Amino acid sequence: MNFHLMPIALKPLQPTDMEFARSVYNYYVLNTTATFHTEPVTLAAFAAALPMNHSLYQSYLIIYGDKPCGYAYLGNWKPRQAYNRSAEVTIYIEKDFHGKGIGKQSLMFLEAEARKRKIKNLLGVITFENKASIHLFEKAGFQKVGHLKNIGEKFGRLLDVVTYQKEI
Repeated sequence: MNFHLMPIALKPLQPTDMEFARSVYNYYVLNTTATFHTEPVTLAAFAAALPMNHSLYQSYLIIYGDKPCGYAYLGNWKPRQAYNRSAEVTIYIEKDFHGKGIGKQSLMFLEAEARKRKIKNLLGVITFENKASIHLFEKAGFQKVGHLKNIGEKFGRLLDVVTYQKEI
């Protein structure tokens, strides 16, 4: 079957986009193990956690057609200068937009942005049961470099976390 993916656009996240992005994130908080927050995050806490207007790290609103459908960002791996050539990749897409190639296109965009910023390593930190994200990162050339067993607990279950890395 041959079909054309609708192109997406990513634009720098603005303060006016925060409530939308937070609502996307809080869906995952309440309904999935994709994040280890167990209670919805406040707007202030959410905004404080996102990289904004940084020379290396940036947050983006994902737009599919003419509708915002999620957000993504390159974030610092650790808050120490020696790690400034590495970035953690994060992508959250509204559940109604899954399966449309948005994650793949967003990941490609983030990798291109990282290259422009001379970032050399991209990291994905993923709950082990999140097979869709693992598949996305593996197809994009990321390799599994770590596996933490029973590291987090959510919904009464102990969960593993895996780390994927891509040198660019």
